[in-house]
Amino acid sequence: MSANTQAEVKPRPQVHFATRLRRQALRLNRLGRELKMIAWGLMDTKHVLLAHLIPIRRCNLSCAYCNEYDDHSKPVPLDLMYRRVDRLAAFGASIITMSGGEPLLHPDLDDILWRIRRTGALAGMITNGYLLTAERIQRLNQAGLDHLQISIDNVMPDEVSKKSLKVLDQKLELLAEHADFHVNINSVLGSGVRDPQDALTIAKRALALGFSSTVGVIHDEQGQLRTLSDKATDIYHEIKNLGKGSYARINWFQHDLADGKPHEWRCRSGSRYLYICEDGLVHYCSQQRGFPAIPLDDYTREMLRQEFFTKKACAPHCTISCVQQVGTIDNWRSPQTQPGFRPYPKPASLVQLGSPTPGAD
Repeated sequence: MSANTQAEVKPRPQVHFATRLRRQALRLNRLGRELKMIAWGLMDTKHVLLAHLIPIRRCNLSCAYCNEYDDHSKPVPLDLMYRRVDRLAAFGASIITMSGGEPLLHPDLDDILWRIRRTGALAGMITNGYLLTAERIQRLNQAGLDHLQISIDNVMPDEVSKKSLKVLDQKLELLAEHADFHVNINSVLGSGVRDPQDALTIAKRALALGFSSTVGVIHDEQGQLRTLSDKATDIYHEIKNLGKGSYARINWFQHDLADGKPHEWRCRSGSRYLYICEDGLVHYCSQQRGFPAIPLDDYTREMLRQEFFTKKACAPHCTISCVQQVGTIDNWRSPQTQPGFRPYPKPASLVQLGSPTPGAD
């Protein structure tokens, strides 16, 4: 039997009835907070909807396509992480997500997640999943994690990526058995993916385990579209038709991108969406690090407001799902006509990572 077939037919781990009831109660509570977040986002444009916060740049993997990690950085001290969480809370951040690097490498991650929950924000995390164990998942439950996402690149590991279903399937089963938080599995299509069929296999396995499933269109080093092959486009549409959609994963923009077309929208990065690197600087997103590169401590509500109206030149071919999803709240209003901020000099840490310098807006 092939690896693809095995992944599709494995049974879902059995979960005790009491556990299912507890998870249902937690899911309804989470849904209520999400609906409140969306309602507030529709009524008020002066607060942050989503922030990605980097607690550590180091990663335990070295995927060939990734420009968001190194192999040596130390974790950001806990007191600095608390200060950044509190600063984001002062901006009214509705969701604060830990990313990286690999956030599970931070020794105080649970404390940071708990601090996020104390602000009233939803707590999220993006991880490669390698470091998950039953005990670690239980600690994430206790810390109050709301959402977890793992991107899986292929069925079998190769020279480009080790984030494979073969390696991670046992971790997915542990999540299905122990996780009280929402789990989303993201598969990818595009350049660098050897077999587009893998994305469909990964999506089916995610749904079979009771998780939600999304598919990402792989981007270049500046977050821009790489046109899909005909086969990959067909598989993209097949995955989309699998169902189990969620209002929290609004990916309508991908229909144009999958067909190789620009998508017209209003990017609100620097305002409704913030990316805060390990140095505490605010950037447009993970692929536009270096602009505006203003310290979070110095960021102001006036800056949030100006960036709300700033048109980003990279937007039409952007594949950064989280930024696009945030943009759906405001795409129907407020045309963007403002020029951007003058960037601070790029920090040495960004230069070492080889991060792109964004084009002028």
